Amino acid sequence: MRAVVLHPDITSDRARRDAGPALEEAVALAAALPGLEVVGAQVVRLPKLHAGQLFGSGKIEEIKQQIEDLEAGLVLIDGPVTPVQQRNLEKIWGVKLLDRTGLILEIFADRAATREGVLQVELAALSYQRTRLVRAWTHLERQRGGLGFVGGPGETQIEADRRAIDDAVTRIRRQLSKVVKTRSLHRAARKKVPFPIVALVGYTNAGKSTLFNRLTGAEVMAKDMLFATLDPTMRAVQLPDGTDVILSDTVGFISDLPTQLVAAFRATLEEVLDADLIVHVRDIAHAETVEQARDVASILTDLGVTKETPMIEVWNKIDLLPAEQREAMINTADRKDDIFAISAVTGEGLSRLLGAVKGLLSPPRHTSVFDLPHSEGRKRAWLFSQGVVEAEEQGAEGSHLTVNWTARQQETFERL
Repeated sequence: MRAVVLHPDITSDRARRDAGPALEEAVALAAALPGLEVVGAQVVRLPKLHAGQLFGSGKIEEIKQQIEDLEAGLVLIDGPVTPVQQRNLEKIWGVKLLDRTGLILEIFADRAATREGVLQVELAALSYQRTRLVRAWTHLERQRGGLGFVGGPGETQIEADRRAIDDAVTRIRRQLSKVVKTRSLHRAARKKVPFPIVALVGYTNAGKSTLFNRLTGAEVMAKDMLFATLDPTMRAVQLPDGTDVILSDTVGFISDLPTQLVAAFRATLEEVLDADLIVHVRDIAHAETVEQARDVASILTDLGVTKETPMIEVWNKIDLLPAEQREAMINTADRKDDIFAISAVTGEGLSRLLGAVKGLLSPPRHTSVFDLPHSEGRKRAWLFSQGVVEAEEQGAEGSHLTVNWTARQQETFERL
């Protein structure tokens, strides 16, 4: 299908993104959906949004002419569009219209591979659809069933549609709870394996999957495309010094991620919350790399990632930078303990990164000697599960323990 992409640039909005890169990202989003051919793209500057039709009447006519000239059947608007605006514009332009949320949902629906991914997308789509029932035309005003003797004049079609969606949501949530329970069992099983978890996070198309493939030898889909990875992928990998870790590749983040998807994919990103180390992969060659990093940090905070989880930053794609800028980036990164300049494609900079990962996953240990009463059985079990107990002497009051642990393990123990 031939599509036209429009990015509304609201000049009165001081918090708006730079229009050029925003339009590029919107076109890349459209290109990520199979079967779409982007035949036109433009920034539409507006002093303010028009409540009923989004754009002013003159601009609407101008865009209509472009749609006809380009023979497009779909218009993608990079931003939120209300149900009323969508209905009115579709009627005037005679084409199908999708806003940013609708497009991202379509991409996720096309990419979801695991059972949980499919269910999460369905749940988000139903939540989105429920707010847009006004889009359906006249049938929403009809009344269905009932003679009006009991409970008023029968149920309107819009109420029936809403109830059908609510029933579907309830059914999917029930199925999801089973899937999530299974995942939590898998996570519990992984925790028994004494391998630390390293989670790759970052803006979509930052190169996480390329890095994942290089480190693990796996063949995860890695394309120059937004949302190439949707479902989390985990692999055991051995660092050069022989340390075994579990590496997790996660869905890429994006600015203005639909609220329905933030909620729906919280479970998909639980691996990040369980991680011993978070590796934030940035596309350092991207024009908006700073803004992208800010978006990632914001979403991590929303997910509940605390400052206690160690995090490092990887400046990926240095191979795409001009020589002078590339050298400057490498020199800057080399002066920082938590920043690493690499190319996941060529392998440059990976040895320094892997050495740092090893160091962070094997932090300094110290020995503590203390008494633990019999009533603290849970704490004692936790110490043994961590493999930190070097010696134990049982007494009448409890255990006399000698443990060798990290500062982080000690903090966790004290919070138990």
